Amino acid sequence: MTQAGSTGVLPLALTMGDPAGIGPEIALKAWLARTPERLAPFCFYGSTEALRLRAEALGFAVPMTVIDDPQQAVALFASALPIIDIPLVVPAIAGQPSSANGPAVVGAITRAVVDVQRGAARAVVTNPIAKSILYEAGFKYPGHTEFLAALAGEHWPPGPYQPVMMLAGADLKVVPLTIHVALTEVPRLVTRG
Repeated sequence: MTQAGSTGVLPLALTMGDPAGIGPEIALKAWLARTPERLAPFCFYGSTEALRLRAEALGFAVPMTVIDDPQQAVALFASALPIIDIPLVVPAIAGQPSSANGPAVVGAITRAVVDVQRGAARAVVTNPIAKSILYEAGFKYPGHTEFLAALAGEHWPPGPYQPVMMLAGADLKVVPLTIHVALTEVPRLVTRG
């Protein structure tokens, strides 16, 4: 695996999620908390313009630097939020998601996975997507979990892989019995054995 930065650490690849959603705010707040929370370096995969506008709206003073390769993020992380710029088709307006930006959301996730596969980032961290908006743009997966499993099958053969979701905390890790299934459907999917 390729190593980067003076510490030999690869950055995390943080995807933007829906640019009109909470993802940009999460990224900004995480970067602002990097020192007190001792956060690992990360690179934001998303729209520089959307992130800048959200920072302005929130009154956050966050310096940002567009980079070409996530390996550059480690050296920059202390002084600026590193960004792999994924341009949007239409401006992101907080609370008003647009299917026109669906390809950019999918592109950010795909680019992050490719960068992990090629050894330039150590893991993908996803911000929330607006699935209904992505469906309007032609997204064919029930959610992130299934999409990431499909990407894993493409980039780490032999796939396909069965998607598994885990909710983890300091004292408890839980794997849900089902993922992306309506609660009313669960009884017919569960069998006693």
